[in-house]
Amino acid sequence: MSTSPAHPAPAGPPPFGEAELRDTARKLWEAVSCGDEYAAYGVVLGARDAGADDESLLIDVIGTVQREVGEEWAANRMSVAAEHAATAINDRMVAALSAHHVPLPPLDRPGRITVACVDGEWHALPARLLAEVLRLRGWHVDYLGAQVPTPHLIGHVHRTGPDAVALSGSLATRLPTAHIAITACRAVGVPVLVGGAAFGDDGRYARLLGADAWAPDGRAAADLLARGPLKRAFTLHQPIDDLPHLADQEYTMVSRDSGRLVRVVLAALEDRFPAVRSYSERRRRHTVEDLGHIVDFLVVALYLDREDLFTRFMTWTAGVLTARGVPAASLPPTLDVLGTELKEFPRAVRLINHARKALNGTAVHAAQSGSGVLR
Repeated sequence: MSTSPAHPAPAGPPPFGEAELRDTARKLWEAVSCGDEYAAYGVVLGARDAGADDESLLIDVIGTVQREVGEEWAANRMSVAAEHAATAINDRMVAALSAHHVPLPPLDRPGRITVACVDGEWHALPARLLAEVLRLRGWHVDYLGAQVPTPHLIGHVHRTGPDAVALSGSLATRLPTAHIAITACRAVGVPVLVGGAAFGDDGRYARLLGADAWAPDGRAAADLLARGPLKRAFTLHQPIDDLPHLADQEYTMVSRDSGRLVRVVLAALEDRFPAVRSYSERRRRHTVEDLGHIVDFLVVALYLDREDLFTRFMTWTAGVLTARGVPAASLPPTLDVLGTELKEFPRAVRLINHARKALNGTAVHAAQSGSGVLR
């Protein structure tokens, strides 16, 4: 049956552009921020039915909303429980989209990619978003999920022979472990593409750790892989080849001493802020955890020999504490104690002094009451 101007063909769905994607992201945020999984399904699948492509929904909608979840938690506008619930809903939205995807026949696939999180990394959603984007682009994807021990990752690589490993990390404290995984993969001739907040917002730490490539998100990673295979390198290589400063052993010695450093700093804070002695067990535990994070970030900054890594964490911590109504008065004294304890380690002292100067440029030293100690 022919059509004519009097009988036009049925129109398809209207174009789904950037404005529509932003509106969809806003609606999904409204759903996940109040824990409404059913509304979230309606938003995501409704947008798909209206013409949004799956890759845009994964990256520009779900990925955007997940970043907002993290920002809202840091600003103390979302509890840990609400953040976990929102992340779980976003994860199920990814699953809902993947259920509609029909993979290419094996002979038509561009290759095989292993996607995994660094050992100790529990933030798996960025890796899953990448895995789904690659599947949409036709790749055979082995998604290994969160916290993959390096020996098991290498065993999988030996069994399956992927064209590349895509390694995801959100926690900078896991970068030494990521370095070991990168080195191990490259030693068996498999190139490594990395991504995630741990590697820096411009991939600066990826290059230090010998990664073959870095991408800021799943779309960029898929575009990079589409341009051709990453270079394979069969080399005998050790982490110290990338980071020769490790020869001074500061990283090793400070890392081994981290537990004692936390105890010494806590005792010093009790002397300076007597109110710390009367903390509840819960608040004291949180304070110890916070001190542990500070020492952990100092340790990883020593591993990379990067002042910016430790300084950014300290200023971020000051912002998080302030957002929670806790004056960050204990941060400069904490650095003072660490500097005294580590005075024989010149690189550690340099990192601490750099962070102290940054904190002194903020208002963290303004409040000096005991109630301002960490938690």
